[in-house]
Amino acid sequence: MGAAAAGLVTGLVVNLGRKMAVQAPSALAGDWLDALKVEHRLALALFDKLQATGSDETGKRTILLTQLKHALGKHAFTEENVIYPALRAWGDKADADKLNHDHGYVKQNLYDLEEMDNASPAFMQKVSSFRAELEDHIREEEEAIFPPLHAALGEVGNARVTAQANKEGFKLA
Repeated sequence: MGAAAAGLVTGLVVNLGRKMAVQAPSALAGDWLDALKVEHRLALALFDKLQATGSDETGKRTILLTQLKHALGKHAFTEENVIYPALRAWGDKADADKLNHDHGYVKQNLYDLEEMDNASPAFMQKVSSFRAELEDHIREEEEAIFPPLHAALGEVGNARVTAQANKEGFKLA
């Protein structure tokens, strides 16, 4: 039983370390808005890598798509469970609902890409159109919707939202 317990403890410690490493870029970015901007840039960097692959690099495309799905899933979980409810509580229900709606299409695009032959030209066309849609979503969040919320929350409110966002991000890290 001693070896099994040691193995369990080792596994838990390793998993905790992995989660900390995955959440670190967001947690170290500063407050919630800075963290979300970092996550946006990391997702776009994965698109860059995916778009730089050739049709003969199907294994690499599969790995990058998996990484993109994880990064966007973790990011969406945080936004949908912390940021959009805070936006709605602040009184901006229309934008919160629209952004949630956008996330449905992010998930649909990821599903569609997983179902496609990633060696086909249609796959890269879908990647490009998906990226363009995501860039519009990011621009809207970063330039129009989140800054007024950030300003309205003040120091205490932003600290609370940041703590909640890090907690939610850590769950899926």
